[in-house]
Amino acid sequence: MDWKRWQEQNNHYLAASLAWLRKRLEAAGEAPAATPRAAWRWKPRVPVVDDALASAAAAREAAAEMDPPPALHLLAEQLRLSPFERAEVLLCVAMELDSRTGALCARAQGDTNQPWPTFSLAFAVLEEPTWEALSPTRPLRYWQAIEIDQSAHQPITGAPLRADERILHYVKGLNAIDQRIAGLLSPLEADGALPSSQQSAADDIAERWERAEGSAPVAMLVGPDEGSLRQVAAAAAERMERRLYRMSAAALPPDQAERDRIARLWQREAALLPVALYLDTHEEEGAPEGRAGLARFIGGTARSSSFTFVAAREPIPANGFSSHTFEVARPTLAEQEEAWREALTPLPPDQRDTTAARLAGQFGLNTGEIRTLAAATPAEPRDTYPARLWAECRDRSRPRLGTLAERITPRATWEDLVLTPETEGLLREMVAQVSARATVYTHWHFAERMNRGLGISALFAGESGTGKTMAAEVIANALDLALYRIDLSQVVSKYIGETEKNLQRVFDLLEGGGAILFFDEADALFGKRSEVRDSHDRYANIEVNYLLQRMETYTGVAILATNMKGSLDQAFVRRLRFIVPFAFPSPAERKVLWQKVFPQDLPTEALDWERLARFNLNGAGIHNVALNAAFLAAADGGVVTMPLVLRAARSEFRKTERPLSEAEFNA
Repeated sequence: MDWKRWQEQNNHYLAASLAWLRKRLEAAGEAPAATPRAAWRWKPRVPVVDDALASAAAAREAAAEMDPPPALHLLAEQLRLSPFERAEVLLCVAMELDSRTGALCARAQGDTNQPWPTFSLAFAVLEEPTWEALSPTRPLRYWQAIEIDQSAHQPITGAPLRADERILHYVKGLNAIDQRIAGLLSPLEADGALPSSQQSAADDIAERWERAEGSAPVAMLVGPDEGSLRQVAAAAAERMERRLYRMSAAALPPDQAERDRIARLWQREAALLPVALYLDTHEEEGAPEGRAGLARFIGGTARSSSFTFVAAREPIPANGFSSHTFEVARPTLAEQEEAWREALTPLPPDQRDTTAARLAGQFGLNTGEIRTLAAATPAEPRDTYPARLWAECRDRSRPRLGTLAERITPRATWEDLVLTPETEGLLREMVAQVSARATVYTHWHFAERMNRGLGISALFAGESGTGKTMAAEVIANALDLALYRIDLSQVVSKYIGETEKNLQRVFDLLEGGGAILFFDEADALFGKRSEVRDSHDRYANIEVNYLLQRMETYTGVAILATNMKGSLDQAFVRRLRFIVPFAFPSPAERKVLWQKVFPQDLPTEALDWERLARFNLNGAGIHNVALNAAFLAAADGGVVTMPLVLRAARSEFRKTERPLSEAEFNA
């Protein structure tokens, strides 16, 4: 369409329509006052035969023959306005476009204090007046095409009328999102081709909408990956030739009346523009009363010709609207690997395949994120490109856990560990399995036979101070991943159902694979289910049951640490890939621990490693003794000597209330 030519024709039509309206107002002002009658029986007082009026009407009708039709006619078609309602909109628009309209309105109404349009004036001047136009359910008021000012408590027929600003701009030929809701919206666009597993969902949505009669059903998109939900919605909207806009449910005002107004304004936008709404509810708390209000808002946006997507962790019950739920998962491992392979064009083919398999095996990213990360990471220098991509993926996947977990910066390496060969071998096997997941699950097709158990989970069991947390740091360092320790004080709640919600949030946010989930003192959460004697037992068992299910479907890396292995429910033990024992160190292992515990830059003198190894201390105890000895040395000459270490060891034994023989501490 030639936009400039249409604008010229639309302006010509408006000029002819305003001239026609002026003639009717002038004729009404010159006609003798009619005998007062009931408003609902009023008839136009304009003479039936008037050459000037007939000429203006003919010019208006001729101007309306443009193709596409003028904006006022399009408005009437989209909002289903009657000819009288359409003319009433023109009357209100004329007040903004023609400065003579106010005086003509006052003259036609015989009152200089009424220089504005009213329903009474419309009944008297316009053709085919109908009382139904005043009804709140009729398009004129339902779509808020006009504003009624009853501030002076006038009767509705005598209250001043004005055109809504959005309608005014539309009639003039400017079609843009209403500024009253524009601040709540952000455009979403399709970001390249979708993988087949997600494209089928987008096609299904579009086909259901194409077959829908009347209001289209709400597309309820449910899944852990918000990016995938947005991409599916964008692809479906693109197929429907609709511009997609995102609105956050958390940004909606709390007042329900204001929410209803926003929903009505969005409905009007959907009638005036080819748009679709993507309502993101992930940031909404989800309390029952909040979800009820949200359902009412969704129902308000989904009426008429609106197309609405709702992105949620769980389906929102349809209250006043029809909906279809679509489960949207992340792309499969094979689809992610293929997306990486297509994005890593700077790398040679063999390195491209290796890097793609490694990245897909660890990070659960959607195809849009993969393309964005690959494009945003400079390819030069080429030899560090894979490592920089890995770091970008890890940072991109960093979860927003807030107070639910503490991020631990891993510092320990394999050289810092002193463990039995069996324990260290299990840890290295765990690292190898995490690194080889793409090969086993994708290339060897194990993932096609499994719908759970795709994650790597391990139990670190041993008494306190034997190196479980350090081992978790070593694993994180070896895999170059972030490490998050769950804060039980924030996760566990006394309120029924809140613990499960907190855990769900933790697991969902860590599904991206960029971090290791570390449950310290895991027996507090993963304890044995008990016999149900009261409601507390029942809800405690529900928490354990939820954890059992979620651990089995979790696709990331999870480490549970406990010094009370017997307290764990046996069902958890069955679901764990590794059980790694952390035994109390032997004298030979304690000697190595003593030799490694002091930093190289620390000045020491004549330390007897064999004697120190005889002290019955675990790794944490040895660390405490070394640290306290260093502080003693800092206050006494700056050199760690055997007497200072023995003094610190004596304090450690007394602190832990362990039996000691003073003869062992005599220098």
